[in-house]
Amino acid sequence: MYRLASTSEEIGRAFSSHRFAEAYPHLAADLRWELIGGSPLKGRDAVIAACEESAAYLSTATTEFRKFKSVVGPDAVVIDSLAEYTGPDGEKSVVASCDIYDFMNGEVATITSYTVEVAEDRPTDVASVHDRMR
Repeated sequence: MYRLASTSEEIGRAFSSHRFAEAYPHLAADLRWELIGGSPLKGRDAVIAACEESAAYLSTATTEFRKFKSVVGPDAVVIDSLAEYTGPDGEKSVVASCDIYDFMNGEVATITSYTVEVAEDRPTDVASVHDRMR
């Protein structure tokens, strides 16, 4: 059993922390999920199907959030996270994510997600990333 998310921040935090079902009632029918670097998902049903597929895999792994921050505006929520995933075989992956939730009439109208796998031996602070880009 899950607790239903109710505020825009709770909805964003639930979705970004893989507690997808808590957010389902707040997804607009014509929701668009922009997966930067990949193909967008169009419509609530397509988004829920992708979430259920992801949840099935995640049920076999453990997730530890090293960072999980939210910024809330009047019609948007941004979640910045860094998560370590450990698969059933013990293999680890660290992923940095930024999810932007745009709300319209109390529902999630669009989600824009940026994700990148981060190597364990590389720093993840902004200054280090900036230095690597020079």
